[in-house]
Amino acid sequence: MTKPDTMALDRRTLFRTALLAGGGLIFEASLPGSLLAQAPTGTGAAGAAPLAPSLNAYVTIAPDGRVTIIGKNPEIGQGIKTMLPMIIADELDVDWEQVTVVQGDSDPAKYGVQFAGGSMATPMNWTPMRQVGAAARAMLLSAAAAKWQVSPDSLTTRSGRITHAASKRSIGYGEIASAAASVAPPELDKVKLKDPADYRIIGRPIGGVDSPRIVRGEPIFGIDQHMPGMLYAAFERCPVFGGTLKSANIAAARAKPGVKQVFTLKGNLGPEGLVDGVAILATNWWYANQAREALAAVWDEGEGAKHSSASYAAQAASLLDGKPTSDILRAGDVDGTMAKAAKKVSATYAYPFLAHAALEPQNCTALFKDGKLEFWAPTQMPAAGRDIVAKALGIPEANVIIHITRIGGGFGRRLLNDYMVQAGAIAKMVPGTPVKLLWDRVQDTQHDFYRPAGWHRFEAGLDKSGKLIAMSDHFVTFLNDGKPVRAADMGETQFPAGLLPNLLFAQSGLATTMPTGWLRAPTSNALAWVFQSFLDEVALAAGKDLPTLTLELLGEPRQLEGRNSPMGPAPGFHTGRARGVVEKVLAVSDWKTKPAAGRGKGFAFYFSHMGYFAQVIEVAVSGDDDVKVAKVWSVGDVGRQIINPSGGNNQVHGAIIEGIGHALAGLEITLAKGRVEQENFDSYALPRIGTTPEIHSEFLITDFAPTGLGEPSLPPVIPALTNAVFAATGKRARKLPLKLSEA
Repeated sequence: MTKPDTMALDRRTLFRTALLAGGGLIFEASLPGSLLAQAPTGTGAAGAAPLAPSLNAYVTIAPDGRVTIIGKNPEIGQGIKTMLPMIIADELDVDWEQVTVVQGDSDPAKYGVQFAGGSMATPMNWTPMRQVGAAARAMLLSAAAAKWQVSPDSLTTRSGRITHAASKRSIGYGEIASAAASVAPPELDKVKLKDPADYRIIGRPIGGVDSPRIVRGEPIFGIDQHMPGMLYAAFERCPVFGGTLKSANIAAARAKPGVKQVFTLKGNLGPEGLVDGVAILATNWWYANQAREALAAVWDEGEGAKHSSASYAAQAASLLDGKPTSDILRAGDVDGTMAKAAKKVSATYAYPFLAHAALEPQNCTALFKDGKLEFWAPTQMPAAGRDIVAKALGIPEANVIIHITRIGGGFGRRLLNDYMVQAGAIAKMVPGTPVKLLWDRVQDTQHDFYRPAGWHRFEAGLDKSGKLIAMSDHFVTFLNDGKPVRAADMGETQFPAGLLPNLLFAQSGLATTMPTGWLRAPTSNALAWVFQSFLDEVALAAGKDLPTLTLELLGEPRQLEGRNSPMGPAPGFHTGRARGVVEKVLAVSDWKTKPAAGRGKGFAFYFSHMGYFAQVIEVAVSGDDDVKVAKVWSVGDVGRQIINPSGGNNQVHGAIIEGIGHALAGLEITLAKGRVEQENFDSYALPRIGTTPEIHSEFLITDFAPTGLGEPSLPPVIPALTNAVFAATGKRARKLPLKLSEA
């Protein structure tokens, strides 16, 4: 089995240097395109074109010893702009205080794949970033050794200085950097990496490099972008998905104060590209947005107007009563074993569409000049943005320039780049004039790429001793040409796959006009809830609790077979790692001690995005729907190294709060006559500070390559919460968002 930290480094990784003007040194590292071809399906990178060998790091050492490291990936609050440079800086052996981090532009030729999604930054970059820092340090040592006529092995480094103890000589990196430019670059797979015991930056809690600027209110987000002569754009589109423009009062909108231009745009390439609409350009955004009301647009609503949440639910109920149309996984003899079961358990679960609801609404600034289209974009997937812009607007990819801004929340929404296409199309109509497109909150809520709804009917069989011997799930999802729409799929590796000999996952589908997309912990955010909730029911029927059933299923520590992905072989499920987090969370939460009356504890475990997380939640319930989360205990295993404990814990805490919101905060997107009914945070209520519980988060350190943790920490939250509610009230939530009065 290929491990993530050695994944696909099957040929020499190139390392180059150049002199910095005025002295100093620039380091460039080139990684094989086979490693960085694209991210796995389901992370939002599906469809990204394979790249040729590409620069993956860009480090500059100035004559005064200052080190500048490019943060190559988009920063959406996950801390990647801090974490990746930390790895390079530690192996380079400089002090963090010497480092300045600069956000890199979208440039596949320099940096390879640049994206934020799938918790892939750590497994993709852990070893390469260490090699980059270590190789740069080795070249500096070689230059100093040549200068002093000593062996490189006799030299040591610390805080950006090289010391020869025998002669008591010392020199700063900046002083020797220019000379190091002439040293033959080493092969990265042969450089000596630090012993983890010698890390001085990796493993140290470090605040985000942008945090001081954010606190000061400096303009670093996409929404802050401003340019001389810039016009502000609003874009009106059909409230029904797939609708087209019939007419609009262009003259009335153009007559409004501050409005400079109004024109129509014809859609192409579907919701990911450009949709039919009317663009309004004004001297400020308020003028542009207010002028939308004067358009009195008339739309051909098309097929979409026939769709509604009620019709989806009715169709799903009918499909669940019938036979599935296709198998996802069929193992053993489920029907035969079920017929012999001493006891059977069945239940039906449903979850709604969800919006991303990032605090920074969709926005983008664009400038079309001399045949080139330049963007300042808060995008999680800039390469895909370049691709869709080129296709939709007929501009060569080489002429699409993307500057990556900091992103005020993504959660997967900005893996799709429709707002870039809109901004580019508008800018193309006014050459030489910068245009900033900004959606209002209603547009952001009603024109998302939603986490799909889904319906599940489970059945399980137990033998006379209470052992789980068979289980099936009929999954009703949304299909297009027989295949699940984006983020509406279920893989064959869902727990307890590989652990239960008789198991059936099957599916049926219905059509939707709603655009769907990846939401934090794609698919896992929903599937963890239904599977772990139903297994809690199975455990109860067997006369045991869910942790006991889970440990019985896990059995002895062993590695199950993984699956292939565009990145190469992905690591399979390791029962020993799963057992470790389960046993640890039971200990830290004092699971066996029952809480006071009116309270309950719930447990859940899940493996996703290469991370293992087990969580226990304690709730207090009073009244029909008054559920308060009091405490959360979380234990995760993401390998041998937590690179930035501050950022890591922030990710876990944020995932827990978000998961609580999915269950309790009234988060639900509903459709009526093809229109999303929710408009703003009054009808799509995010969790608030007052609902945040006491959170105890730990990491179990194991001898496996480090992996990401922004996504795997979310899925167990929701079932642990609803299982806790059942423990407190005896009411089982089989539909989200949780409403005890309907349970």
